[in-house]
Amino acid sequence: MTGRRRWLRPVLAGWLLAGLWLAGDSAEHRGIAAPAPPSTASSTSDIEIATFAGGCFWCVESDFDKIAGVTATISGFTGGHVKNPTYKEVSAGGTGHAEAVEIHFDPARVSYARLLDVFWHSIDPTVKDQQFCDVGNQYRTAIFYHTDEQKRLAEESKAALERSKPFKEPIVTEITAAAAFYPAEEYHQNFYKKESVRYHFYRYNCGRDQRLEQLWGSK
Repeated sequence: MTGRRRWLRPVLAGWLLAGLWLAGDSAEHRGIAAPAPPSTASSTSDIEIATFAGGCFWCVESDFDKIAGVTATISGFTGGHVKNPTYKEVSAGGTGHAEAVEIHFDPARVSYARLLDVFWHSIDPTVKDQQFCDVGNQYRTAIFYHTDEQKRLAEESKAALERSKPFKEPIVTEITAAAAFYPAEEYHQNFYKKESVRYHFYRYNCGRDQRLEQLWGSK
């Protein structure tokens, strides 16, 4: 047992909400929902795509849905070697995939540079193969670029952050070319809206926002 499930079980045992969480968790991970086919979305003159891995995709999706100009977010997996992976397979490790979010955005309303800035300030870029309470290569941080321009901007933003960062640790977030992106099962999409209580319970107890404040200061 790895990642969120490994951490949540012992913590939730002592909480009033444990029954609610575990009942839903056991149902969701019995393979009820089949994995979706890989995303074939491509940039158009109006909408472009950015793909970021920042640990728990529920949290990344929630953070980017708040940004004006973002038209859609899709939780899924990318960067691995297994076709059509399920959440259970990815969360167990070994597929090479990272939990990631495909972000569709209108460049007339929000720039890719702005999305990069939001991304950096929503992750802990100082740890390898881990984000907050979630441990494993599937929770690594990464920028998956779709164009040469995105690659240039990502590398420039990382270099600028190395010069200006308010913490001493080096930045280990990878920058790599986008590969096949596989949307996660439907119950993961907009999870923070569908299961608001469970989502906020997880996010708080995982220490995500507390660690982000230590790294970047108050918003």
